Amino acid sequence: MPKFLVVFASLTGNTEEMADLIVEGIQSAGAEVDVKQSMDVDADVLLAYDAFILGAYTWGDGELPDEFLDFYEDMDELDLAGKKAAVFGSGDTAYDQFAAAVDLLADKLKERGAELVQESLKIELNPSTEDKDVCRNFGKHFAGAVISVV
Repeated sequence: MPKFLVVFASLTGNTEEMADLIVEGIQSAGAEVDVKQSMDVDADVLLAYDAFILGAYTWGDGELPDEFLDFYEDMDELDLAGKKAAVFGSGDTAYDQFAAAVDLLADKLKERGAELVQESLKIELNPSTEDKDVCRNFGKHFAGAVISVV
């Protein structure tokens, strides 16, 4: 069975709630998953996993949160070829760039050689009841996509 990891940063709890729901989805597919906050691990932790999902809220006008900056910069040293990945995050459509931190993470993963196996997930602020199902399905679909190719 592939090893799964979810790494996230959350300020208000919205992205953490998304992470928890995505983990539920991965587990519902029969997979085990580890969960870490971005400020508590180094980016090289990704090398120990077959598949991972990164999640962050967007700060200001489209920036990564401070808690994710070191992790993000340290990814420049990694070769993620052969790794399966996806990205999620919360944002606010009041800004010109909605959940742009998600796009920054997705671009970095592609640059480092990871294969994004599904489209990124962006949620407006905190997950609604409908969004909660979307998050669970995001995790379940990710696990299914990874398990079917490993």
